Amino acid sequence: MADKKVILVTGGSGLVGHGIRAAMEKEGKREDEEWNFVSSKDADLQDLASTEALFEKYKPTHVIHLAALVGGLYRNLKYNLDFFKINSQINDNVLSTAHKYKVKKVVSCLSTCIFPDKTTYPIDETMVHNGPPHDSNFGYSFSKRMIDVQNKGYHLQHGCNYTSVIPTNVFGPHDNFNLEDGHVLPGLIRKVFDSQASGTPFVIWGTGSPRRQFIYSLDLGRLFIWVMREYNEVTPIILSVGEEDEISIKEAADLVVEAVGFKGEVVQDTTKSDGQFKKTASNAKLRKYLPDFKFTPIKQAIKETCDWYAANADKVRK
Repeated sequence: MADKKVILVTGGSGLVGHGIRAAMEKEGKREDEEWNFVSSKDADLQDLASTEALFEKYKPTHVIHLAALVGGLYRNLKYNLDFFKINSQINDNVLSTAHKYKVKKVVSCLSTCIFPDKTTYPIDETMVHNGPPHDSNFGYSFSKRMIDVQNKGYHLQHGCNYTSVIPTNVFGPHDNFNLEDGHVLPGLIRKVFDSQASGTPFVIWGTGSPRRQFIYSLDLGRLFIWVMREYNEVTPIILSVGEEDEISIKEAADLVVEAVGFKGEVVQDTTKSDGQFKKTASNAKLRKYLPDFKFTPIKQAIKETCDWYAANADKVRK
Protein backbone atom coordinates (compact mmCIF):
# COMPACT_ATOMS: atom_id res chain seq x y z
CA MET A 1 0.00 0.00 0.00
CA ALA A 2 1.75 3.13 -1.28
CA ASP A 3 0.39 5.57 1.28
CA LYS A 4 0.74 3.35 4.32
CA LYS A 5 1.53 5.24 7.54
CA VAL A 6 4.38 3.88 9.63
CA ILE A 7 3.97 5.46 13.05
CA LEU A 8 6.81 5.51 15.57
CA VAL A 9 5.83 6.32 19.16
CA THR A 10 8.79 7.33 21.35
CA GLY A 11 8.30 6.85 25.07
CA GLY A 12 5.75 4.25 24.09
CA SER A 13 5.98 2.20 27.30
CA GLY A 14 4.82 5.08 29.52
CA LEU A 15 1.45 6.32 30.69
CA VAL A 16 0.46 8.15 27.50
CA GLY A 17 1.90 5.48 25.21
CA HIS A 18 -0.23 2.86 26.93
CA GLY A 19 -3.21 5.21 26.62
CA ILE A 20 -2.70 5.49 22.86
CA ARG A 21 -2.28 1.73 22.55
CA ALA A 22 -5.46 1.05 24.56
CA ALA A 23 -7.46 3.62 22.57
CA MET A 24 -6.26 2.14 19.28
CA GLU A 25 -7.13 -1.41 20.32
CA LYS A 26 -10.55 -0.26 21.50
CA GLU A 27 -11.48 1.46 18.25
CA GLY A 28 -9.74 -1.03 15.98
CA LYS A 29 -6.54 -0.66 13.99
CA ARG A 30 -6.62 0.74 10.47
CA GLU A 31 -5.19 -1.39 7.69
CA ASP A 32 -3.15 1.52 6.33
CA GLU A 33 -1.34 2.10 9.65
CA GLU A 34 1.59 0.27 11.21
CA TRP A 35 2.22 1.26 14.84
CA ASN A 36 5.58 0.84 16.57
CA PHE A 37 5.81 1.65 20.28
CA VAL A 38 9.41 2.01 21.46
CA SER A 39 11.02 2.79 24.81
CA SER A 40 14.43 3.62 26.26
CA LYS A 41 15.30 -0.08 25.85
CA ASP A 42 15.17 0.39 22.07
CA ALA A 43 17.28 3.55 21.79
CA ASP A 44 19.03 6.23 23.83
CA LEU A 45 17.43 9.38 22.44
CA GLN A 46 20.05 11.54 24.17
CA ASP A 47 22.49 10.05 21.65
CA LEU A 48 22.12 11.18 18.02
CA ALA A 49 23.58 8.00 16.51
CA SER A 50 21.24 5.83 18.56
CA THR A 51 18.28 8.01 17.52
CA GLU A 52 19.23 7.75 13.86
CA ALA A 53 19.60 3.96 14.15
CA LEU A 54 16.06 3.77 15.53
CA PHE A 55 14.67 5.75 12.58
CA GLU A 56 16.72 3.65 10.16
CA LYS A 57 15.21 0.48 11.64
CA TYR A 58 11.54 1.54 11.51
CA LYS A 59 11.61 4.12 8.68
CA PRO A 60 8.62 6.03 10.09
CA THR A 61 6.39 8.30 8.04
CA HIS A 62 4.85 9.72 11.24
CA VAL A 63 6.24 10.18 14.76
CA ILE A 64 4.45 10.69 18.07
CA HIS A 65 7.14 11.99 20.38
CA LEU A 66 6.38 11.24 24.04
CA ALA A 67 9.85 10.39 25.35
CA ALA A 68 11.05 12.72 28.12
CA LEU A 69 12.66 12.86 31.51
CA VAL A 70 9.65 13.55 33.73
CA GLY A 71 8.93 13.86 37.42
CA GLY A 72 6.67 15.39 40.00
CA LEU A 73 7.02 18.68 41.86
CA TYR A 74 9.66 17.60 44.36
CA ARG A 75 11.98 15.95 41.82
CA ASN A 76 11.74 19.00 39.53
CA LEU A 77 12.69 21.30 42.40
CA LYS A 78 15.89 19.30 42.95
CA TYR A 79 17.00 18.74 39.35
CA ASN A 80 15.89 21.67 37.17
CA LEU A 81 19.14 21.80 35.18
CA ASP A 82 19.04 18.06 34.41
CA PHE A 83 15.45 18.34 33.22
CA PHE A 84 16.39 21.17 30.85
CA LYS A 85 19.57 19.66 29.41
CA ILE A 86 18.37 16.07 28.97
CA ASN A 87 14.99 16.96 27.48
CA SER A 88 16.47 19.58 25.15
CA GLN A 89 18.92 16.97 23.82
CA ILE A 90 16.20 14.35 23.34
CA ASN A 91 13.89 16.77 21.54
CA ASP A 92 16.58 18.14 19.25
CA ASN A 93 17.72 14.63 18.30
CA VAL A 94 14.18 13.43 17.52
CA LEU A 95 13.21 16.47 15.43
CA SER A 96 16.49 16.72 13.51
CA THR A 97 16.41 12.99 12.77
CA ALA A 98 12.76 13.22 11.67
CA HIS A 99 13.82 15.93 9.22
CA LYS A 100 16.79 13.89 7.98
CA TYR A 101 14.55 10.86 7.36
CA LYS A 102 11.82 12.98 5.68
CA VAL A 103 9.13 12.11 8.24
CA LYS A 104 5.82 13.59 7.06
CA LYS A 105 4.45 14.55 10.47
CA VAL A 106 5.68 14.77 14.07
CA VAL A 107 3.34 15.25 17.04
CA SER A 108 5.23 16.12 20.24
CA CYS A 109 3.82 16.11 23.75
CA LEU A 110 4.13 19.30 25.83
CA SER A 111 2.57 20.13 29.22
CA THR A 112 0.51 22.92 30.79
CA CYS A 113 3.46 23.68 33.06
CA ILE A 114 5.05 25.48 30.08
CA PHE A 115 2.61 28.38 30.44
CA PRO A 116 3.61 31.61 32.23
CA ASP A 117 3.31 31.54 36.00
CA LYS A 118 1.86 35.05 36.07
CA THR A 119 -1.02 34.99 33.62
CA THR A 120 -4.75 35.41 33.15
CA TYR A 121 -7.08 32.43 33.12
CA PRO A 122 -8.08 30.41 31.29
CA ILE A 123 -4.78 29.95 29.48
CA ASP A 124 -4.88 29.13 25.77
CA GLU A 125 -2.51 28.16 22.98
CA THR A 126 -1.55 31.76 22.12
CA MET A 127 -0.06 32.41 25.58
CA VAL A 128 2.79 29.86 25.72
CA HIS A 129 5.63 32.40 25.43
CA ASN A 130 4.07 35.35 27.27
CA GLY A 131 6.29 35.17 30.38
CA PRO A 132 8.48 32.83 32.44
CA PRO A 133 7.03 29.55 33.73
CA HIS A 134 6.73 28.68 37.41
CA ASP A 135 10.12 28.50 39.16
CA SER A 136 9.48 25.01 40.53
CA ASN A 137 9.99 23.32 37.14
CA PHE A 138 11.49 25.98 34.87
CA GLY A 139 14.03 23.54 33.38
CA TYR A 140 11.44 21.06 32.13
CA SER A 141 9.09 23.87 31.06
CA PHE A 142 11.63 25.73 28.93
CA SER A 143 12.81 22.52 27.25
CA LYS A 144 9.21 21.78 26.26
CA ARG A 145 8.61 25.34 25.05
CA MET A 146 11.57 24.98 22.71
CA ILE A 147 9.73 22.19 20.86
CA ASP A 148 7.16 24.79 19.78
CA VAL A 149 10.01 27.08 18.68
CA GLN A 150 11.60 24.26 16.67
CA ASN A 151 8.28 23.21 15.12
CA LYS A 152 7.79 26.75 13.83
CA GLY A 153 11.38 26.89 12.58
CA TYR A 154 11.19 23.56 10.76
CA HIS A 155 7.91 24.65 9.17
CA LEU A 156 9.11 28.07 8.02
CA GLN A 157 12.58 26.97 6.91
CA HIS A 158 11.88 23.47 5.57
CA GLY A 159 8.08 23.20 5.16
CA CYS A 160 7.83 20.43 7.78
CA ASN A 161 4.51 19.45 9.35
CA TYR A 162 5.64 19.26 12.99
CA THR A 163 3.14 20.13 15.72
CA SER A 164 2.54 19.62 19.43
CA VAL A 165 -0.19 18.97 21.94
CA ILE A 166 -0.56 20.30 25.47
CA PRO A 167 -2.37 17.85 27.76
CA THR A 168 -3.43 18.83 31.24
CA ASN A 169 -2.72 16.49 34.18
CA VAL A 170 -2.72 12.97 32.76
CA PHE A 171 -3.42 9.89 34.89
CA GLY A 172 -4.45 6.28 34.38
CA PRO A 173 -3.18 2.69 34.21
CA HIS A 174 0.61 2.32 33.84
CA ASP A 175 1.21 5.64 35.62
CA ASN A 176 4.28 6.30 37.77
CA PHE A 177 3.19 5.51 41.32
CA ASN A 178 6.56 6.33 42.89
CA LEU A 179 6.01 8.68 45.83
CA GLU A 180 9.20 10.68 45.30
CA ASP A 181 8.89 11.56 41.62
CA GLY A 182 5.33 10.68 40.58
CA HIS A 183 2.57 13.16 39.85
CA VAL A 184 -0.19 14.12 42.23
CA LEU A 185 -3.00 11.68 41.42
CA PRO A 186 -0.94 8.45 41.22
CA GLY A 187 0.79 9.63 44.41
CA LEU A 188 -2.59 9.93 46.17
CA ILE A 189 -3.62 6.49 44.92
CA ARG A 190 -0.39 4.88 46.11
CA LYS A 191 -0.64 6.52 49.55
CA VAL A 192 -4.27 5.47 50.09
CA PHE A 193 -3.43 1.84 49.30
CA ASP A 194 -0.32 1.99 51.52
CA SER A 195 -2.32 3.50 54.38
CA GLN A 196 -5.03 0.89 54.01
CA ALA A 197 -2.45 -1.92 54.14
CA SER A 198 -0.58 -0.51 57.15
CA GLY A 199 -3.55 0.86 59.09
CA THR A 200 -1.95 4.33 59.22
CA PRO A 201 -3.49 7.73 58.37
CA PHE A 202 -3.67 8.81 54.73
CA VAL A 203 -1.60 12.00 54.50
CA ILE A 204 -2.33 14.60 51.81
CA TRP A 205 0.69 16.80 51.14
CA GLY A 206 -0.03 20.53 51.17
CA THR A 207 -3.30 22.34 51.77
CA GLY A 208 -5.25 20.39 49.14
CA SER A 209 -6.50 23.66 47.66
CA PRO A 210 -4.61 23.80 44.31
CA ARG A 211 -6.86 23.05 41.36
CA ARG A 212 -6.17 20.85 38.34
CA GLN A 213 -7.84 19.59 35.17
CA PHE A 214 -7.23 15.86 35.06
CA ILE A 215 -7.44 13.92 31.79
CA TYR A 216 -7.72 10.14 31.70
CA SER A 217 -4.93 8.51 29.67
CA LEU A 218 -7.39 6.54 27.54
CA ASP A 219 -9.18 9.76 26.55
CA LEU A 220 -5.83 11.38 25.79
CA GLY A 221 -4.90 8.35 23.68
CA ARG A 222 -8.01 8.80 21.54
CA LEU A 223 -7.18 12.47 21.08
CA PHE A 224 -3.54 11.78 20.17
CA ILE A 225 -4.68 9.44 17.40
CA TRP A 226 -7.01 12.14 16.08
CA VAL A 227 -4.21 14.75 16.12
CA MET A 228 -1.88 12.42 14.28
CA ARG A 229 -4.48 11.72 11.61
CA GLU A 230 -6.41 14.98 11.29
CA TYR A 231 -4.86 18.05 12.98
CA ASN A 232 -2.68 20.02 10.56
CA GLU A 233 -1.82 23.26 12.35
CA VAL A 234 1.79 23.82 13.43
CA THR A 235 0.66 25.74 16.52
CA PRO A 236 -0.07 23.61 19.61
CA ILE A 237 -3.50 22.39 20.67
CA ILE A 238 -4.54 21.95 24.31
CA LEU A 239 -6.02 18.51 25.05
CA SER A 240 -8.10 18.88 28.18
CA VAL A 241 -11.42 18.52 29.86
CA GLY A 242 -13.37 21.77 30.17
CA GLU A 243 -12.72 24.52 32.71
CA GLU A 244 -15.88 23.45 34.54
CA ASP A 245 -14.30 20.03 35.23
CA GLU A 246 -11.33 21.42 37.20
CA ILE A 247 -11.15 20.00 40.75
CA SER A 248 -9.03 20.61 43.84
CA ILE A 249 -6.36 18.20 45.09
CA LYS A 250 -8.55 17.58 48.14
CA GLU A 251 -11.52 16.71 45.92
CA ALA A 252 -9.30 14.34 43.94
CA ALA A 253 -8.11 12.74 47.19
CA ASP A 254 -11.73 12.28 48.30
CA LEU A 255 -12.53 10.51 45.01
CA VAL A 256 -9.56 8.16 45.54
CA VAL A 257 -10.67 7.44 49.12
CA GLU A 258 -14.15 6.63 47.83
CA ALA A 259 -12.87 4.45 44.96
CA VAL A 260 -10.62 2.40 47.25
CA GLY A 261 -13.15 2.22 50.08
CA PHE A 262 -10.63 3.59 52.58
CA LYS A 263 -12.13 4.00 56.08
CA GLY A 264 -9.08 5.25 57.97
CA GLU A 265 -8.04 8.72 59.10
CA VAL A 266 -7.30 11.41 56.49
CA VAL A 267 -4.87 14.21 57.49
CA GLN A 268 -3.18 17.08 55.65
CA ASP A 269 0.52 17.96 56.00
CA THR A 270 0.49 21.71 55.35
CA THR A 271 4.29 21.94 55.80
CA LYS A 272 4.61 20.52 52.27
CA SER A 273 4.69 22.83 49.24
CA ASP A 274 1.52 23.28 47.17
CA GLY A 275 3.23 24.21 43.91
CA GLN A 276 1.26 26.27 41.39
CA PHE A 277 -2.27 27.07 42.64
CA LYS A 278 -3.96 26.54 39.29
CA LYS A 279 -3.25 26.33 35.57
CA THR A 280 -6.80 26.43 34.20
CA ALA A 281 -6.66 25.75 30.46
CA SER A 282 -9.24 26.47 27.78
CA ASN A 283 -10.19 23.60 25.48
CA ALA A 284 -12.09 25.91 23.11
CA LYS A 285 -9.75 25.14 20.21
CA LEU A 286 -10.24 21.39 20.72
CA ARG A 287 -14.00 21.84 20.94
CA LYS A 288 -13.96 23.80 17.68
CA TYR A 289 -12.62 20.67 15.99
CA LEU A 290 -14.37 18.02 18.14
CA PRO A 291 -17.54 19.53 19.66
CA ASP A 292 -19.01 16.11 20.50
CA PHE A 293 -15.98 14.39 22.06
CA LYS A 294 -17.00 12.67 25.30
CA PHE A 295 -14.53 12.46 28.17
CA THR A 296 -14.67 9.66 30.73
CA PRO A 297 -16.24 10.99 33.95
CA ILE A 298 -13.50 11.67 36.54
CA LYS A 299 -15.08 9.42 39.17
CA GLN A 300 -15.18 6.46 36.76
CA ALA A 301 -11.65 7.13 35.50
CA ILE A 302 -10.21 7.27 39.04
CA LYS A 303 -12.06 4.08 39.98
CA GLU A 304 -10.68 2.25 36.91
CA THR A 305 -7.16 3.49 37.71
CA CYS A 306 -7.44 2.39 41.35
CA ASP A 307 -8.70 -1.03 40.24
CA TRP A 308 -5.75 -1.33 37.81
CA TYR A 309 -3.32 -0.37 40.58
CA ALA A 310 -4.84 -2.93 42.97
CA ALA A 311 -4.39 -5.64 40.34
CA ASN A 312 -0.82 -4.59 39.47
CA ALA A 313 0.54 -3.17 42.75
CA ASP A 314 3.28 -5.75 43.11
CA LYS A 315 4.70 -4.81 39.68
CA VAL A 316 4.39 -1.01 39.85
CA ARG A 317 5.32 -0.24 43.46
CA LYS A 318 8.84 1.16 43.68
